[in-house]
Amino acid sequence: MPSEAWGMRRKMSAPTGVVETTTEPTAYPHPKYPNVILWDLPGVGTQNFKADTYLEQVEFDRYDFFIIIASERFRSSNVDLATQIQKMKKKFYFVRSKIDVDVQAEKRRKSFDQKLVLDRIRQDCIQGLVKNGVDHPAVFLISSYELGNYDINALQDTMEKELPDHKRDMLLLALPNVTMKIHQKKREALGARVWKMALLSAGIAAVPIPGLSICTDVAILVTEIKEYYQAFGLDEESLENLSNQMEVPVEEFRACLKSPLNKEISADVVVKMLTKAAGAGMMVAGHVFNMLPLLGSLPAGALSFASTKLMLESCLKELAADAQSVLMRALQTEV
Repeated sequence: MPSEAWGMRRKMSAPTGVVETTTEPTAYPHPKYPNVILWDLPGVGTQNFKADTYLEQVEFDRYDFFIIIASERFRSSNVDLATQIQKMKKKFYFVRSKIDVDVQAEKRRKSFDQKLVLDRIRQDCIQGLVKNGVDHPAVFLISSYELGNYDINALQDTMEKELPDHKRDMLLLALPNVTMKIHQKKREALGARVWKMALLSAGIAAVPIPGLSICTDVAILVTEIKEYYQAFGLDEESLENLSNQMEVPVEEFRACLKSPLNKEISADVVVKMLTKAAGAGMMVAGHVFNMLPLLGSLPAGALSFASTKLMLESCLKELAADAQSVLMRALQTEV
């Protein structure tokens, strides 16, 4: 699947051109999540990749799902590939790309209605695929130049529902932060981890915090907060990529970053934040201790849990707010 559909950084994107540019399956590991690998596959039906042997040649079994992309009508070779994938019980999605070009062309008409145009293109694709033997095809209209528009949310929702649980969140976090819906789902997914991370940091490889009756694993917390930072695309490389894509000066995105965590996420910073959170943590530690007696026979375990939880929630809130500000600035260019 071409990496450009996922907004992968330019220096790792798959080559494109008017002639065949992909002659063998090529892997593009996500720059932040190396377990998420996008494969750019050769076109089906070419001289070297016949439709009837295509799945065997590209080692079909190693992929979780397929995205079949066409910039115009889907060809018979695309249909043949889809029916073979369907027979082998794998998931696949049709993406009609360059949809922004079609919309711009239709805008010349006096009776232009974007929703009707998109519905007509989508239904034309679906009817053509069904007519050629594809059962219940899922068709999504996408523009790599306007990734936040059109069907990107619907595509993400569909894949999220159909992937196994352990792969669902990984795919979500790897997606570029290009719509408010994706942003909110990322925040919810990361928020669901706070309780687990607080419990883990309070109970495993405990390190005492000087001056406090708190034991926690600071390294775990540093890693977790950096995960928030990366998932929301607040690192310099992500901001520069967004700047190039949206043609907005990167300085305008940097100006949206208000949290001190954008400057430094280190063990020293985490210890200071835990110290600050300990006061509020003491008010809920007794309740937590009653709920989680396995934290130990002393209230220190409950205090550690409560303080860590409050601290992580605060960090997530700050970074999510910055990411939302960056996204809102980016979306201004698409109005």
